[in-house]
Amino acid sequence: MKVELVPIEGLPEFRPGDDLAGLLAAPLRAAGATDGDVVVVTSKIVSKAEGRLVSGADRAEAVAAETVRVVARRGDLVIAETRHGFVCANAGVDASNLEEGVLALLPEDPDWSAAALRDALAAALGLERLGVVITDTFGRAWRTGLVNVAIGCAGLPAAVDLRGRTDHHGQVLEATIVAYADEIAAASGLVTAKDARVPVALVRGLVPPDAPDGPATDLIRPPEEDLFRTTPLQAIHARRSAANFEAAAVPRETIEEAVRAAFAAATPGGRPWRFDVVVSETGLGDLRAVVPGLPEAPVYVVLSAREVNDGVLLGAGAAIQAFMLALDAQGVGAAWVEAPDGGVLRFGVVAAGRAEGGASRPRPPVDPAGVATFG
Repeated sequence: MKVELVPIEGLPEFRPGDDLAGLLAAPLRAAGATDGDVVVVTSKIVSKAEGRLVSGADRAEAVAAETVRVVARRGDLVIAETRHGFVCANAGVDASNLEEGVLALLPEDPDWSAAALRDALAAALGLERLGVVITDTFGRAWRTGLVNVAIGCAGLPAAVDLRGRTDHHGQVLEATIVAYADEIAAASGLVTAKDARVPVALVRGLVPPDAPDGPATDLIRPPEEDLFRTTPLQAIHARRSAANFEAAAVPRETIEEAVRAAFAAATPGGRPWRFDVVVSETGLGDLRAVVPGLPEAPVYVVLSAREVNDGVLLGAGAAIQAFMLALDAQGVGAAWVEAPDGGVLRFGVVAAGRAEGGASRPRPPVDPAGVATFG
């Protein structure tokens, strides 16, 4: 297989309201676009044509408006999840290749944009099989530098699932899902550099994979499979008590992992307390009699102690916080219900389960000036 990357040069400056397909058809025809080719366009020109431009007067406000979840933060840099499900720097808000004082947002629906552009270009060029990939430049958590990735895809599979097939040694592939559209996007970056004023490339020579066409959203990792969903600091900021729980059971290993985290907490009074997990209806009835106001949840974890003093109280508080953070890190919601004064439980109960409606938006940030002094 021989793959060719053809830069589409001499394109105009794109403006809001431009007919993207109309402006690209002639240059693509001159480049010899044919069936089986893939047209790769940067998200910036799509955003320009679709009018996804805002004033650059308050970049932080624009980033906040495009953010549904903060994953990490360091200084002015925010790694955020967008409403599309992408995790990227500053929620995709960018000022490069734009006039001074203007910011570009990611396209509203990049897969829709890719499909619309594919249909219009195929009609204009008289082609039956044409792929379109819309790209953006993303950083990578464990590697330096940026690379183009696919945020929109039409006319080709975004992902190719090879699980169940065998390699050339006859071994069964168990975890191999190829990010096919990302590979095409990354290759296009060799001829669509940010400083080259070439926002479009034609990729030809690809052998169509044995897989159905699919959108770029196929490449977004589901939350339950995300082992690096947030940073420890952001997890502390974002954790909120759950009000309602789904009925699904919480795996025992999840509770055990949280208990291990709780016992790693700072405990100036030692660890004379214990956790008791209650899931049976019999135990639940007894528990509700002692601790009124428990929400309906699939599991309750009781924290009790043989003795109580100031050090034990401090240690128990740290253990409860660590326990609930560990549950949250594993995708399990929790709510703390304090036991009545003088109760036999000494401390209280953590209700745990999958929170209804999933994760909520982070709480508003606390202004340290209102609660702390700095000498």
